[in-house]
Amino acid sequence: MPAMRESMSVDRRGLMLVLSSPSGAGKTTLSRALLADTDNMKMSVSATTRPMRPGETDGEDYFFVEPVDFNLMINRDELLEHAKVFGNYYGTPRAAVEDALSSGNDVLFDIDWQGTQQLAQKMRDDLVSIFILPPSTAALEKRLKSRAQDSDEVVAQRMSKASEEISHWREYDYVVVNDDVDECLSEVRAILKAERVRCSRRTGLIDFVSGLREGY
Repeated sequence: MPAMRESMSVDRRGLMLVLSSPSGAGKTTLSRALLADTDNMKMSVSATTRPMRPGETDGEDYFFVEPVDFNLMINRDELLEHAKVFGNYYGTPRAAVEDALSSGNDVLFDIDWQGTQQLAQKMRDDLVSIFILPPSTAALEKRLKSRAQDSDEVVAQRMSKASEEISHWREYDYVVVNDDVDECLSEVRAILKAERVRCSRRTGLIDFVSGLREGY
């Protein structure tokens, strides 16, 4: 009879966790909290054509590339998603994400609904998308003003854009309401925990079950 084993871990493929929300609904706060205390998770690093700012590090904050090289990345299908924002291009390099997923690490994305749509077109099976809603329009506006980062005009623009962003909630796998940040974070963690043990992601499950049936 084969020797019995006490325990054995089951290998898994990583996942792409997307958090989207209108500005001020809390996705950046949630992202930072997840990264601070979640094992095997890293933040997606985008490529950009904008100049490097003081204090930034190439490969950590962004991959800084020339416009011609960014266009080549698009033509070679080396980006999972990309967009032009205020005259500069931003995009997610495919190779770094695929390497992380193959190693069993999760990749966290703080992107909008347009970027999420592009990820879904390229790697739907690896994607877990969550849309963060504010508890009310009034609460969203209050949060934007309390940050004291934007003028009243900019706050008004963000509020105007929020309605369009919220209209895409049905395109996401999950929707959570950020009324209390701790409770919202708990719900996001619960989603991540469940998705990590989805059968389709547990690449070592077949061998593990076979071993159990053979008495290992």
